Amino acid sequence: MLSYPDIDPIAIALGPFKVHWYGLMYVIGFVGAWWLGRKRAARIGLKPDDIGDLLFYGALGVVLGGRVGYAIFYGFERLMADPLWIFQVWDGGMSFHGGLVGVLIAAGLFARKHRLAFFQLTDFVAPMVPIGLGAGRIGNFINHELPGRVTDVPWALVYPGLGPEGRHPSPLYEFVLEGVVMFIVLWWVSSQPRRRGMISGLFLLLYAVFRFAVEFVRQPDPQLGFIAFGWLTMGQLLTVPMALVGVALIVWSRRQPVDDARNAPPAA
Repeated sequence: MLSYPDIDPIAIALGPFKVHWYGLMYVIGFVGAWWLGRKRAARIGLKPDDIGDLLFYGALGVVLGGRVGYAIFYGFERLMADPLWIFQVWDGGMSFHGGLVGVLIAAGLFARKHRLAFFQLTDFVAPMVPIGLGAGRIGNFINHELPGRVTDVPWALVYPGLGPEGRHPSPLYEFVLEGVVMFIVLWWVSSQPRRRGMISGLFLLLYAVFRFAVEFVRQPDPQLGFIAFGWLTMGQLLTVPMALVGVALIVWSRRQPVDDARNAPPAA
């Protein structure tokens, strides 16, 4: 077994002003998406300066949707007992699935404003999302969050405060799958001629498969535990509709027009 890295969750401290690594991971995700988005903006007829507007919409969707989703999916009883708890963001709690819904709503509003087809925009955005997903998982790891289940694999880590047993470093698994692997696959597919909606469907399907698999070695949420069959977690349950919608989108995309990034004009 390996000892858990002793990393201070506070990256920068200047008197009372403190910057946490987790917050920096959000910044890395948005800055990375902004930089890559500007380079690819012309593919869908946007100007590089439009990407800042797009990221603003996306940030609102992530934060609002992520918090509301967490309150509904993982803290519903607490929300019913204390509705104002949803505003206590310092108390932690963000849901990817809620954030995804928020981003989709924001994408719809942005697409309507700029007269873009909805899936034209989501295909454009999808390859940039794994940057934030991967960075967020590194933030989880630094904060000792989302611990894995007890295991005897050689790379098992002893999580602080969870006993002497070694555990799967599940945030690192998610960093590799949701961050690195998804980015490579989606970026490569987006550089080829493909049907509209294909990348959006592939994003949903890949995330669902990866998240469902990692949940088998990740400790279930303590306030929920297993919700069915003695093994099914809330995270797995929420990925099922994602996978179904992803497959449906991939099938639907076969009847859609081809988007060829190679014929797009260079960014200004």
